[in-house]
Amino acid sequence: MNHCELVIRAPRAITSAPEAGRSIGIAGGRIVAVESYDSPLTGERTIQLDEDVVLLPGLVDTHVHVDEPGRTEWEGFASATRAAAAGGITTILDMPLNSIPPTVDVPALEIKRKAADGQTFVDVGFWGGAIPGNREALRPLHDAGVFGFKCFLSPSGVPEFPHLWAAELEEYLGVLAAFGALLIVHAEDELVIERAPSAQGRSYRTYLASRPRGAENVAIAQIIEAARRTGARVHVLHLSSSDAIPMIRSAQRDGVRITAETCPHFLVFTAEEIPDGATPYKCCPPIREAENRELLWAALAEGVIDGVVSDHSPCIPELKRLDIGDFGLAWGGIAGLELGLPAMWTEARRRGFPLSDVVQWMAERPARFAGLRRKGQIAPGFDADLCAFAPDEAFVVDPTTLHHKNPITPYAGRSLTGVVRTTWLRGSQVLDEDVPHGQLLTRGGA
Repeated sequence: MNHCELVIRAPRAITSAPEAGRSIGIAGGRIVAVESYDSPLTGERTIQLDEDVVLLPGLVDTHVHVDEPGRTEWEGFASATRAAAAGGITTILDMPLNSIPPTVDVPALEIKRKAADGQTFVDVGFWGGAIPGNREALRPLHDAGVFGFKCFLSPSGVPEFPHLWAAELEEYLGVLAAFGALLIVHAEDELVIERAPSAQGRSYRTYLASRPRGAENVAIAQIIEAARRTGARVHVLHLSSSDAIPMIRSAQRDGVRITAETCPHFLVFTAEEIPDGATPYKCCPPIREAENRELLWAALAEGVIDGVVSDHSPCIPELKRLDIGDFGLAWGGIAGLELGLPAMWTEARRRGFPLSDVVQWMAERPARFAGLRRKGQIAPGFDADLCAFAPDEAFVVDPTTLHHKNPITPYAGRSLTGVVRTTWLRGSQVLDEDVPHGQLLTRGGA
């Protein structure tokens, strides 16, 4: 029998088998045993979970903007990783932009890693950036352990991270295909957006028209054909246009190496409910109509959309232009890192999905997509990253109690169901400690 430093006895747990009582043995930060609830498994310490919680694998969020260094007043590693842990997330991957310098070469990656070192409460990995002029930096960044490369096909919102044109997209994919790297793409076409109506003013309907579905659809069509021609692996970030789902489905059926993600805010909110002037809801691409939302849910259930991640992109209050509520001037980004699990569970349960589906979408599949071989499941050999979740406990979101740096979120005042009671990182409780134990991850190392 395995020697266990810790045994967690859970009357309810979600593993690869149907939900059931389980005893989880942990040693050296890894899961060494998954046995029946009444197993004689013993350890140096035992934690008995209550009947009203379900033990989940720690969630994996592969789309988080931590803006340190350079814009640390927007978000920092300590605040972001505390928020992640409070939301049951034990691994995040940090996006290469909004911090200064952006992560577009190895020196910038080292600056980012140095800024994060010693202040992460969960594990953190890093994406590299693909921008005009940094083709020669891609292979060194890959060798330094980034998980892949992000590009935009329209302006990113920050001048130090310019976008690629369609012709450059195929060129960069050819480079990345040569060493098997992944390209993740903000898929909105610049020309479509340029020709759309102006976003200025308080009207959400006007803002929605300024970033039409066509901008995503055209960009995704370009991505599919470039991936088809180069054989490269591509991933569509934060899909919001349901119109693109048939294209993605067809490409996947044809063997094109394409995956897609969506976000809780696209699966929770609808354009019809967003008041004029409510700029905390502004994001790019935008939250769309109720009919669109239901088609995203269907694609998620089908597996055309692979997983759900936050795209946590916060800013200081002044940049949301709460004073005038102008969607054209406000920063575009949703702050919701800590709330993804309860938001998703609230909506999933309403539609008849079991909690095990939410775990697949927010833990197992994101881990698999990113190549995190020891994350996202409760199974022997995996890191003992776990979350005790009370699925029937309801609460109303109070932004002042959240852990991310600035208390702005479109979830403010919303009733959600599901509360994270405890989060463990490699067998150590995170929420009760002031000492950060998160590790900085490299591709292939976790």
